[in-house]
Amino acid sequence: MGSRRKARECALQMLFAADVSPTPPDDLVRTYWTELGDTEIEAPAREFATRLTTGTLAHTAELDERIRLRAEHWRISRMAIVDRNILRLAVYEFLHEPTPRTVAINEALEIARRFSTYEATQFINGILDAIKRDLDEHQPQTHVDPTADEETGDGQATASE
Repeated sequence: MGSRRKARECALQMLFAADVSPTPPDDLVRTYWTELGDTEIEAPAREFATRLTTGTLAHTAELDERIRLRAEHWRISRMAIVDRNILRLAVYEFLHEPTPRTVAINEALEIARRFSTYEATQFINGILDAIKRDLDEHQPQTHVDPTADEETGDGQATASE
């Protein structure tokens, strides 16, 4: 597993904890890395995980609104905690990171396969693909880092399954 995927998994764990027990982001991150986090994770991956977590928490209302618009017949509060945080994390990457959107979708699906259910993977793929299409139409990515996930080979991934 690549270090960026591991970072995303760490971010998901922090977001899950924040969802279950609201905690100030600085306290959440500090507690995670001192008590719960993988001590083997390298500094760049740790920084990426922290940035994803704090960014996602700072933009939750915006992210949830984008998800809500594409999650037909689903309220965010009724989604499984893991699934809604995988969605939030990927949409945050769409909007605020130089990761190619297709890579963000693929990473979200791989993490969903590990932490959620088969049905959730399909659900997450459908919502993220719709949000990606909306963004590609209205906000094309202009500064993408095509090697953002090169170490895992995910740069060649596609959103469809």
